[in-house]
Amino acid sequence: MQFRNYSKRTVNCYLSTLIRLSRHFGKSPELVTVEEFKKYLYFSKEECGLSNSFVNQTISALKILRQDVLDMPWDTGIKIKRPRADHPMPDILSRDEVLRLIASPTNIKHQAVLALLYSTGMRREELMNLKLSDIDSSRMVIRINLGKGNKSRDALLAVKTLTLLREYYRIFRPKPQVYVFESRSNPGQPYSATSIAKIVSRAAKCEGITKKVHPHSLRHAFATHMLEQGLAVRKPI
Repeated sequence: MQFRNYSKRTVNCYLSTLIRLSRHFGKSPELVTVEEFKKYLYFSKEECGLSNSFVNQTISALKILRQDVLDMPWDTGIKIKRPRADHPMPDILSRDEVLRLIASPTNIKHQAVLALLYSTGMRREELMNLKLSDIDSSRMVIRINLGKGNKSRDALLAVKTLTLLREYYRIFRPKPQVYVFESRSNPGQPYSATSIAKIVSRAAKCEGITKKVHPHSLRHAFATHMLEQGLAVRKPI
């Protein structure tokens, strides 16, 4: 999967999915029969209430293991229809809610995290991997390297976000060749996904925002507000 440029997150998700399958039957996943696998998928969805996305992920993980790793047949040996993916409508934050969210933390680092997520529309993993060298203040752009699908792109750098980043840099002084937001407990490593999620949820709670708010909510808000202003969004979320 790494050779085929799958993201680290996808690799970990597929591995954990196969481990779960293996533990359920008490044997290596390639030894699971087609009928056992179908019953497991039914059990996961109907008995455990897991999503269609989880079912599709499980099918993809086993397919990669059998077909690409073990050179076992798939298309001819296994007939499994995938369920339709879940597409729930997200709660969209208003501009006022976003501004309140960003201004809520007293920690300038947390404010910078929230401002970047919203003003650039970047994903949480992209923010985690952001380095100082990716920020080009002369062109007012941020290079997002190896985002989803291992594709790079440029995002506009807002003036207010740049001002916030400069204030953050003045206080925290991150090293030039290291991540913009570095882990406190593990120096040299990026800020954790859990920490970013906590920043968002804590700010939403402090501001009394009752909508379901998570890091990706700011990306949804960015795209929605751009469209409301009549501006083009390069790719849909």
